[in-house]
Amino acid sequence: MLVAVSSEVDDSPELDDVAPVSLNDLLGQVAEGDQAAFGQLYDQCAGRVLGLVRRLLKDLAQSEEVTQEIFLEVWQNAKRYDPAKGSATTWILTMSHRRAVDRIRSSQSTRDRDTRIGLRDMETEYDSVSESVEVRVEHERVGRAMLRLTELQRQAVTLAYYGGYSHSEVAEMLKVPIGTVKTRLRDGMIRLRDELGVVS
Repeated sequence: MLVAVSSEVDDSPELDDVAPVSLNDLLGQVAEGDQAAFGQLYDQCAGRVLGLVRRLLKDLAQSEEVTQEIFLEVWQNAKRYDPAKGSATTWILTMSHRRAVDRIRSSQSTRDRDTRIGLRDMETEYDSVSESVEVRVEHERVGRAMLRLTELQRQAVTLAYYGGYSHSEVAEMLKVPIGTVKTRLRDGMIRLRDELGVVS
């Protein structure tokens, strides 16, 4: 069966002949909650946005994630777009650049924090030989300083500080009044401090 072909010319525009809607107009429609306009805007801009973000972030997975965040922000903030301040493309790409830089800073901050925690938790290494030498030298200095005390001072200091005895126990062991023990300890510690060069 043959289909009759009309000789009349169809003046209705073909789909391909429809002038594309500008990004500025699409963004205005997105501001009104038009999901179809948002889809068109996404199709027109996504490649450029992803390209910009990827140049900054390098990592594809992070770039795709940030690109999705950018378009969510476009959807939520389209009403804030002011055509008098620049084109929709500039507005979107500026937002994209800002988001990418924020992600870089966030990642760097996380790395810095992890490094600080790692360093804090790392066991501090030390030179045990050097430490033992320092301890031995300090003991020798204290020993020489103790020799400069009077016999009574040395006995009181040795019993109280090395022996761990209380003042009353030292008094009982040395058979002297507790006041005398306190005086000997005070004078002995002052003399030790002077001998060791300790600044009070």
